[in-house]
Amino acid sequence: EVQLQASGGGSVQPGGSLRLSCAASGVSLDAYAIGWFRQAPGKEREGVICTGYSGRSTYEEESVKGRFTISRDNANNMFYLQMDNLKIEDTAVYYCAVDFVYVDGLCAKALFTHWGQGTQVTVSS
Repeated sequence: EVQLQASGGGSVQPGGSLRLSCAASGVSLDAYAIGWFRQAPGKEREGVICTGYSGRSTYEEESVKGRFTISRDNANNMFYLQMDNLKIEDTAVYYCAVDFVYVDGLCAKALFTHWGQGTQVTVSS
């Protein structure tokens, strides 16, 4: 059984940074696409940043380009979302997800099978 555990959320001021972590079990992460999604109150869950198992192809939502970075530690079955220069509009519940198949250039929730439970990120002054 694939299980994902997201952590690292919190409250920060605009311009601050957070690093989210996702611990995976029941899967060899080096063969899986990984992704981070977020859902703000009253909005649909959206793809933030996704990448295939090789890391050669990465999708980044336009508003996070240059601020957010996805990385993975396959040896420890972990992946991360480094978020810098956070903005108020980044406030949301963030979810990690994995899937065996990755479609280049896409980061859609329908394409990911396994999900973590979500971690709250609040950016406010």
